[in-house]
Amino acid sequence: MSESVPVLPPKPGSGRRTGLIAAAVVVVLLLAAVIAYVVSRGSSDDAAAGDGSTTPTVVRLGTTDVAQPHWEILKELAAAEDIDLEIVGFSEYTQPNPALAEDEIDLNAFQHVLYLADHNNNTGDDLQPVGSTLIVPLPLYSEKHEEVGEFTKGEQVAIPNDATNQARALFVLESAGLIEFTGEPKVPTPDDVDTAASTVVVRPVEASQTAGLIGDPDIAGVIVNNNFASDAGFDLDGYVYADDPSSAGAQPYINVIAARPADVDNPVYQRIVELYHDPSVTESVVESSGGTAVIVEGYDAAKLQQVLKDTQANLKAAG
Repeated sequence: MSESVPVLPPKPGSGRRTGLIAAAVVVVLLLAAVIAYVVSRGSSDDAAAGDGSTTPTVVRLGTTDVAQPHWEILKELAAAEDIDLEIVGFSEYTQPNPALAEDEIDLNAFQHVLYLADHNNNTGDDLQPVGSTLIVPLPLYSEKHEEVGEFTKGEQVAIPNDATNQARALFVLESAGLIEFTGEPKVPTPDDVDTAASTVVVRPVEASQTAGLIGDPDIAGVIVNNNFASDAGFDLDGYVYADDPSSAGAQPYINVIAARPADVDNPVYQRIVELYHDPSVTESVVESSGGTAVIVEGYDAAKLQQVLKDTQANLKAAG
Protein backbone atom coordinates (compact mmCIF):
# COMPACT_ATOMS: atom_id res chain seq x y z
CA MET A 1 0.00 0.00 0.00
CA SER A 2 1.41 3.36 -1.04
CA GLU A 3 2.10 6.11 1.36
CA SER A 4 -0.50 8.83 1.68
CA VAL A 5 0.37 12.12 0.07
CA PRO A 6 0.54 14.86 2.63
CA VAL A 7 -2.00 17.67 2.17
CA LEU A 8 -0.70 21.11 2.89
CA PRO A 9 -3.00 23.58 4.62
CA PRO A 10 -4.20 26.48 2.41
CA LYS A 11 -2.29 29.66 2.50
CA PRO A 12 -3.95 32.50 4.31
CA GLY A 13 -6.36 34.41 1.97
CA SER A 14 -6.25 31.88 -0.93
CA GLY A 15 -9.94 30.90 -0.54
CA ARG A 16 -11.10 34.52 -0.91
CA ARG A 17 -9.07 34.97 -4.12
CA THR A 18 -10.53 31.81 -5.57
CA GLY A 19 -14.07 33.12 -4.85
CA LEU A 20 -13.34 36.44 -6.54
CA ILE A 21 -12.02 34.69 -9.64
CA ALA A 22 -15.12 32.50 -9.82
CA ALA A 23 -17.39 35.52 -9.48
CA ALA A 24 -15.54 37.34 -12.26
CA VAL A 25 -15.94 34.35 -14.54
CA VAL A 26 -19.70 34.34 -13.87
CA VAL A 27 -19.98 38.04 -14.71
CA VAL A 28 -18.08 37.59 -17.97
CA LEU A 29 -20.28 34.67 -18.95
CA LEU A 30 -23.44 36.68 -18.19
CA LEU A 31 -22.23 39.60 -20.29
CA ALA A 32 -21.41 37.27 -23.15
CA ALA A 33 -24.89 35.75 -22.95
CA VAL A 34 -26.55 39.18 -23.01
CA ILE A 35 -24.50 40.29 -26.03
CA ALA A 36 -25.27 37.05 -27.85
CA TYR A 37 -29.01 37.50 -27.16
CA VAL A 38 -29.04 41.09 -28.45
CA VAL A 39 -27.17 40.16 -31.63
CA SER A 40 -29.43 37.17 -32.18
CA ARG A 41 -32.59 39.23 -31.58
CA GLY A 42 -31.41 41.91 -34.00
CA SER A 43 -30.72 39.31 -36.67
CA SER A 44 -34.17 37.79 -36.17
CA ASP A 45 -35.85 41.18 -36.49
CA ASP A 46 -33.94 41.90 -39.69
CA ALA A 47 -34.89 38.54 -41.14
CA ALA A 48 -38.54 39.17 -40.30
CA ALA A 49 -38.38 42.44 -42.24
CA GLY A 50 -38.44 40.56 -45.52
CA ASP A 51 -35.09 41.37 -47.11
CA GLY A 52 -32.72 40.64 -44.25
CA SER A 53 -31.95 44.25 -43.45
CA THR A 54 -34.97 46.59 -43.46
CA THR A 55 -38.58 46.77 -42.33
CA PRO A 56 -41.33 47.32 -44.93
CA THR A 57 -42.06 50.90 -45.96
CA VAL A 58 -45.70 51.77 -45.21
CA VAL A 59 -47.51 53.82 -47.87
CA ARG A 60 -51.16 54.84 -47.44
CA LEU A 61 -53.00 55.39 -50.74
CA GLY A 62 -56.51 56.85 -50.77
CA THR A 63 -59.13 56.09 -53.41
CA THR A 64 -62.88 56.15 -53.98
CA ASP A 65 -62.97 52.69 -55.60
CA VAL A 66 -61.36 50.64 -52.85
CA ALA A 67 -63.42 47.55 -53.74
CA GLN A 68 -61.84 47.17 -57.18
CA PRO A 69 -59.71 43.99 -57.42
CA HIS A 70 -56.66 45.64 -58.98
CA TRP A 71 -55.77 47.26 -55.63
CA GLU A 72 -55.18 43.84 -54.03
CA ILE A 73 -52.97 42.87 -56.97
CA LEU A 74 -50.99 46.09 -56.58
CA LYS A 75 -50.64 45.49 -52.83
CA GLU A 76 -49.17 42.04 -53.47
CA LEU A 77 -46.67 43.37 -56.00
CA ALA A 78 -45.64 46.11 -53.57
CA ALA A 79 -45.31 43.66 -50.68
CA ALA A 80 -42.84 41.61 -52.72
CA GLU A 81 -40.61 44.70 -52.71
CA ASP A 82 -41.03 45.42 -48.98
CA ILE A 83 -43.63 48.14 -49.54
CA ASP A 84 -46.62 47.80 -47.24
CA LEU A 85 -49.29 49.48 -49.37
CA GLU A 86 -52.44 50.31 -47.41
CA ILE A 87 -55.51 51.18 -49.52
CA VAL A 88 -57.71 53.73 -47.74
CA GLY A 89 -61.29 54.08 -48.95
CA PHE A 90 -63.24 57.33 -49.28
CA SER A 91 -66.93 57.61 -50.14
CA GLU A 92 -66.87 61.03 -51.82
CA TYR A 93 -64.57 62.86 -54.23
CA THR A 94 -64.26 65.79 -51.84
CA GLN A 95 -62.34 63.74 -49.25
CA PRO A 96 -59.06 62.30 -50.65
CA ASN A 97 -57.33 65.59 -51.56
CA PRO A 98 -57.76 67.21 -48.13
CA ALA A 99 -56.62 63.94 -46.54
CA LEU A 100 -53.49 64.02 -48.72
CA ALA A 101 -52.78 67.69 -48.01
CA GLU A 102 -53.11 67.07 -44.26
CA ASP A 103 -50.70 64.07 -44.24
CA GLU A 104 -53.45 61.58 -43.40
CA ILE A 105 -52.47 59.58 -46.50
CA ASP A 106 -49.34 59.57 -48.68
CA LEU A 107 -50.87 59.25 -52.16
CA ASN A 108 -54.29 59.27 -53.74
CA ALA A 109 -55.63 57.83 -56.98
CA PHE A 110 -59.17 58.85 -57.83
CA GLN A 111 -59.11 62.00 -59.96
CA HIS A 112 -58.21 63.36 -63.36
CA VAL A 113 -55.91 66.32 -63.95
CA LEU A 114 -58.78 68.78 -64.34
CA TYR A 115 -60.25 67.87 -60.97
CA LEU A 116 -56.84 68.25 -59.33
CA ALA A 117 -56.31 71.61 -61.02
CA ASP A 118 -59.65 72.87 -59.75
CA HIS A 119 -58.84 71.67 -56.23
CA ASN A 120 -55.45 73.42 -56.19
CA ASN A 121 -56.93 76.66 -57.52
CA ASN A 122 -59.72 76.68 -54.95
CA THR A 123 -57.72 75.67 -51.89
CA GLY A 124 -54.21 77.00 -52.47
CA ASP A 125 -52.85 73.45 -52.23
CA ASP A 126 -50.13 72.40 -54.62
CA LEU A 127 -50.78 68.66 -54.90
CA GLN A 128 -48.95 67.17 -57.87
CA PRO A 129 -49.28 64.11 -60.11
CA VAL A 130 -46.51 61.54 -59.84
CA GLY A 131 -47.88 59.19 -62.48
CA SER A 132 -50.74 58.39 -64.84
CA THR A 133 -53.27 55.59 -64.45
CA LEU A 134 -56.11 55.55 -66.95
CA ILE A 135 -58.65 57.54 -68.86
CA VAL A 136 -62.24 56.48 -69.31
CA PRO A 137 -65.19 57.83 -71.24
CA LEU A 138 -67.87 59.66 -69.26
CA PRO A 139 -71.08 57.84 -70.25
CA LEU A 140 -74.75 58.77 -70.34
CA TYR A 141 -76.94 55.88 -69.14
CA SER A 142 -80.70 55.55 -69.33
CA GLU A 143 -83.34 52.96 -68.48
CA LYS A 144 -85.91 54.86 -70.54
CA HIS A 145 -84.04 55.39 -73.79
CA GLU A 146 -81.68 53.35 -75.94
CA GLU A 147 -80.60 56.16 -78.24
CA VAL A 148 -79.87 59.86 -77.85
CA GLY A 149 -82.60 60.74 -80.34
CA GLU A 150 -85.27 59.30 -78.04
CA PHE A 151 -84.86 61.99 -75.36
CA THR A 152 -87.69 64.51 -75.39
CA LYS A 153 -87.94 68.18 -74.55
CA GLY A 154 -87.79 68.94 -70.84
CA GLU A 155 -86.62 65.53 -69.61
CA GLN A 156 -84.05 65.65 -66.79
CA VAL A 157 -80.53 64.27 -66.89
CA ALA A 158 -78.56 63.97 -63.62
CA ILE A 159 -74.91 65.01 -63.82
CA PRO A 160 -72.07 65.23 -61.24
CA ASN A 161 -72.07 68.58 -59.46
CA ASP A 162 -68.33 68.96 -58.77
CA ALA A 163 -66.93 71.68 -61.00
CA THR A 164 -64.70 69.60 -63.26
CA ASN A 165 -66.84 66.49 -63.75
CA GLN A 166 -69.81 68.79 -64.19
CA ALA A 167 -68.06 70.65 -66.99
CA ARG A 168 -67.13 67.41 -68.72
CA ALA A 169 -70.69 66.07 -68.34
CA LEU A 170 -72.06 69.21 -69.95
CA PHE A 171 -69.64 68.79 -72.86
CA VAL A 172 -70.87 65.19 -73.21
CA LEU A 173 -74.49 66.37 -73.43
CA GLU A 174 -73.51 69.10 -75.90
CA SER A 175 -71.63 66.58 -78.05
CA ALA A 176 -74.68 64.30 -77.94
CA GLY A 177 -76.85 67.17 -79.19
CA LEU A 178 -78.98 67.26 -76.05
CA ILE A 179 -78.00 70.75 -74.87
CA GLU A 180 -76.61 73.97 -76.32
CA PHE A 181 -74.59 76.70 -74.65
CA THR A 182 -75.29 80.40 -74.78
CA GLY A 183 -71.64 81.06 -75.66
CA GLU A 184 -68.38 79.09 -75.87
CA PRO A 185 -67.43 78.45 -72.24
CA LYS A 186 -64.09 76.75 -71.54
CA VAL A 187 -65.39 75.34 -68.27
CA PRO A 188 -69.19 75.34 -68.58
CA THR A 189 -71.69 75.35 -65.72
CA PRO A 190 -75.47 74.83 -65.84
CA ASP A 191 -75.81 78.63 -66.11
CA ASP A 192 -74.17 78.40 -69.54
CA VAL A 193 -76.90 76.10 -70.88
CA ASP A 194 -79.34 77.66 -73.32
CA THR A 195 -82.50 76.13 -71.88
CA ALA A 196 -84.76 77.20 -74.73
CA ALA A 197 -82.47 75.65 -77.36
CA SER A 198 -81.75 72.46 -75.39
CA THR A 199 -83.66 69.20 -75.32
CA VAL A 200 -82.92 68.12 -71.73
CA VAL A 201 -82.71 69.89 -68.39
CA VAL A 202 -79.61 69.18 -66.32
CA ARG A 203 -79.90 68.27 -62.65
CA PRO A 204 -76.55 68.51 -60.80
CA VAL A 205 -76.12 66.08 -57.88
CA GLU A 206 -73.18 64.72 -55.88
CA ALA A 207 -71.18 62.40 -58.15
CA SER A 208 -71.67 59.33 -55.94
CA GLN A 209 -75.47 59.77 -56.11
CA THR A 210 -75.86 59.82 -59.90
CA ALA A 211 -75.93 56.04 -60.27
CA GLY A 212 -78.72 55.70 -57.71
CA LEU A 213 -81.02 57.93 -59.77
CA ILE A 214 -81.06 55.59 -62.78
CA GLY A 215 -84.52 54.29 -61.82
CA ASP A 216 -86.00 57.60 -60.63
CA PRO A 217 -89.25 58.28 -62.55
CA ASP A 218 -88.33 61.96 -62.86
CA ILE A 219 -84.90 61.24 -64.35
CA ALA A 220 -84.52 60.20 -68.00
CA GLY A 221 -80.76 59.72 -67.91
CA VAL A 222 -77.70 59.85 -65.67
CA ILE A 223 -74.08 60.66 -66.38
CA VAL A 224 -72.05 58.43 -64.07
CA ASN A 225 -68.30 58.20 -63.49
CA ASN A 226 -66.93 54.77 -64.30
CA ASN A 227 -66.07 53.69 -60.75
CA PHE A 228 -69.52 54.55 -59.41
CA ALA A 229 -71.18 52.83 -62.37
CA SER A 230 -69.10 49.71 -61.72
CA ASP A 231 -69.86 49.70 -58.00
CA ALA A 232 -73.58 50.05 -58.77
CA GLY A 233 -73.51 47.02 -61.07
CA PHE A 234 -74.15 48.89 -64.33
CA ASP A 235 -73.61 47.20 -67.67
CA LEU A 236 -70.62 49.36 -68.52
CA ASP A 237 -71.13 48.80 -72.24
CA GLY A 238 -74.80 49.67 -71.98
CA TYR A 239 -74.52 53.43 -72.18
CA VAL A 240 -76.50 55.62 -74.57
CA TYR A 241 -73.60 57.93 -75.36
CA ALA A 242 -70.03 58.63 -74.21
CA ASP A 243 -67.17 60.96 -75.12
CA ASP A 244 -63.96 59.79 -76.78
CA PRO A 245 -61.13 59.21 -74.25
CA SER A 246 -58.47 59.14 -76.98
CA SER A 247 -59.28 62.55 -78.45
CA ALA A 248 -56.67 65.32 -78.57
CA GLY A 249 -58.51 67.29 -75.90
CA ALA A 250 -58.51 64.39 -73.43
CA GLN A 251 -55.33 65.33 -71.52
CA PRO A 252 -57.14 67.12 -68.68
CA TYR A 253 -59.13 63.94 -68.09
CA ILE A 254 -56.13 61.65 -67.57
CA ASN A 255 -56.45 60.06 -64.15
CA VAL A 256 -53.39 60.35 -61.95
CA ILE A 257 -51.71 59.22 -58.76
CA ALA A 258 -51.09 62.40 -56.74
CA ALA A 259 -48.73 63.32 -53.91
CA ARG A 260 -47.72 66.32 -51.87
CA PRO A 261 -45.26 68.58 -53.76
CA ALA A 262 -42.33 67.65 -51.51
CA ASP A 263 -42.80 63.98 -52.40
CA VAL A 264 -42.91 64.05 -56.21
CA ASP A 265 -39.40 62.57 -56.44
CA ASN A 266 -39.92 59.95 -53.73
CA PRO A 267 -38.49 56.73 -55.24
CA VAL A 268 -40.95 54.51 -53.36
CA TYR A 269 -43.91 56.45 -54.76
CA GLN A 270 -42.41 56.32 -58.24
CA ARG A 271 -42.05 52.57 -57.86
CA ILE A 272 -45.73 52.26 -56.93
CA VAL A 273 -46.59 54.08 -60.18
CA GLU A 274 -44.42 51.61 -62.09
CA LEU A 275 -46.09 48.66 -60.36
CA TYR A 276 -49.51 50.06 -61.25
CA HIS A 277 -48.51 49.63 -64.90
CA ASP A 278 -47.63 45.97 -64.39
CA PRO A 279 -49.79 43.93 -66.81
CA SER A 280 -51.40 42.02 -63.94
CA VAL A 281 -52.74 45.31 -62.56
CA THR A 282 -53.70 47.03 -65.79
CA GLU A 283 -55.48 43.96 -67.15
CA SER A 284 -57.59 43.91 -63.99
CA VAL A 285 -58.32 47.63 -64.33
CA VAL A 286 -59.53 47.22 -67.91
CA GLU A 287 -61.57 44.12 -67.06
CA SER A 288 -63.28 45.87 -64.12
CA SER A 289 -64.16 48.81 -66.37
CA GLY A 290 -65.95 46.50 -68.80
CA GLY A 291 -63.24 47.17 -71.34
CA THR A 292 -63.88 50.92 -71.35
CA ALA A 293 -60.73 52.08 -69.52
CA VAL A 294 -57.68 53.09 -71.54
CA ILE A 295 -54.37 52.74 -69.67
CA VAL A 296 -52.33 55.92 -70.16
CA GLU A 297 -48.67 55.30 -71.00
CA GLY A 298 -45.96 57.76 -71.97
CA TYR A 299 -46.77 60.43 -69.40
CA ASP A 300 -44.03 60.78 -66.81
CA ALA A 301 -44.42 62.94 -63.71
CA ALA A 302 -42.85 66.03 -65.33
CA LYS A 303 -45.19 65.91 -68.34
CA LEU A 304 -48.24 65.44 -66.14
CA GLN A 305 -47.17 68.31 -63.92
CA GLN A 306 -46.96 70.56 -67.00
CA VAL A 307 -50.45 69.48 -68.06
CA LEU A 308 -51.65 70.34 -64.55
CA LYS A 309 -49.98 73.74 -64.67
CA ASP A 310 -51.57 74.56 -68.03
CA THR A 311 -54.98 73.33 -66.88
CA GLN A 312 -54.85 75.43 -63.71
CA ALA A 313 -54.04 78.48 -65.84
CA ASN A 314 -56.97 77.75 -68.17
CA LEU A 315 -59.35 77.39 -65.26
CA LYS A 316 -58.22 80.71 -63.80
CA ALA A 317 -58.62 82.42 -67.15
CA ALA A 318 -62.14 81.04 -67.48
CA GLY A 319 -63.00 81.91 -63.92
